[in-house]
Amino acid sequence: MNRFYISTAIPYVNADPHIGFGLEVVLTDATARYYRHKLGAENVFALTGTDENSLKNVRAAEDAGEDVVSYVERYANVYRSLQQLLNLSFDDFIRTREERHMRGAQKLWSACKQEDIYKKMYRGLYCVGCETFYTEKEVPDEICPEHKKPLEVVEEENYFFKLSNYQDQLTDLIEKGTLRIVPESRKNEVLSFIRQGLEDFSISRSQERAKHWGVNVPGDESQVMYVWFDALSNYITALGYADGSETYKKFWIENDHRAHVIGKGILRFHAVYWPAILLSAEVPLPHELFVHGYITVEGEKISKSLGNVIHPKTLVDEFGTDAVRYYFLREIPSHGDGDYSKARMEERYSELANQLGNLVGRVATMSVKYFNGQLDDTNKDWSKKEAVLETHMKNYDLRSYIDEVFTIVSDANELTDKKAPFKLVKEDEAAAKAVLSELADMIRFVARSLLPIIPQSAEEILRRYGKVIEVGEPLFPRRDL
Repeated sequence: MNRFYISTAIPYVNADPHIGFGLEVVLTDATARYYRHKLGAENVFALTGTDENSLKNVRAAEDAGEDVVSYVERYANVYRSLQQLLNLSFDDFIRTREERHMRGAQKLWSACKQEDIYKKMYRGLYCVGCETFYTEKEVPDEICPEHKKPLEVVEEENYFFKLSNYQDQLTDLIEKGTLRIVPESRKNEVLSFIRQGLEDFSISRSQERAKHWGVNVPGDESQVMYVWFDALSNYITALGYADGSETYKKFWIENDHRAHVIGKGILRFHAVYWPAILLSAEVPLPHELFVHGYITVEGEKISKSLGNVIHPKTLVDEFGTDAVRYYFLREIPSHGDGDYSKARMEERYSELANQLGNLVGRVATMSVKYFNGQLDDTNKDWSKKEAVLETHMKNYDLRSYIDEVFTIVSDANELTDKKAPFKLVKEDEAAAKAVLSELADMIRFVARSLLPIIPQSAEEILRRYGKVIEVGEPLFPRRDL
């Protein structure tokens, strides 16, 4: 791997972000940070943004009694504020109302083979929440499987994409791993869907039904692009696809590792529709899709009606940014669904404070007290551990990555208790110094490894454990419960 491009999905701006999207941006950011340390910042590009051209957003603005332009801009700024709130290191934030995006989406449409796009009358079952059409076979009860609400019956003339032209090619790409889908269970899910037979899908809406909101179809201003065709193109429009920019060439055309991080609910669009569109337009495909699960709250699905929607800011205000990042990445299974509970958040915070924070403080205090913070270099070879961590990162298994790092934290705590340098120094000063030197080296490796996970705390640990070790304030202060 020479370069690395990674993106999140882009959320609709019809409501505040909740912890489900918080998980996605932190997963993506941690991965990007890891590869920046490995490949150099100039060779990594991380993208997030907002999906603004949907009917869902228009209806939300109408319900709020607001102008749609100011409504989506307001919520786009809320999503942009996650950058500072969660200490995210994204290189760009794309809004799909931007001119660079709209021109790029139109270019992609025009680049698709003429025989792949055609117009016809269509009648279907539609969910505005998913921005998705369902077949009667998929939903015999006409209830959205995602939102559990009755579907709308829509009948109008739209443009369609001939997805059936790409069934065999998509099957081959996914089976061979040319388009790698992680975890394996999601790969199998996609292949099963494709083998049932791909049906052509609608890629436009009438201006009337879209309420004149969206990206106009090139050559036919009576239609706007269906939000998924438009939204998926953000992955290349943000790089400068419209103008063939150097950034687009560097991170899409001439890049050997293009990855998307998405939730399981939008797998079909990213693993089937998006690659087919790119094949038609003769644009290179992504190499990987990492598909994460959902977060429930105290065992319940996140829902406005249940009143359990949690904004990431609520958690950050109480526990701090690094503790929230740590919780998302260690508590929630990387490849499956997970649950948020206040009790588990408290436990994970205590884990950081008692296992990592106390270790850092104890070793620094002894090093300064007995040796003025000046220890010896151990020159320990960490290459085997680094290889294990790299494997976890390649598999987008952040939870196993952190578990591996914390085995070293546990080993260091055990060594501290067993050797008791504060006693040993009275009997054998050189031996005590050797133990503390080993512990300091372990702490530095832990901190380097945790830079993608809890960047602020990891950087502070490395600062304190420089050439001369320093004592500092507790990394994770005791909380008043």
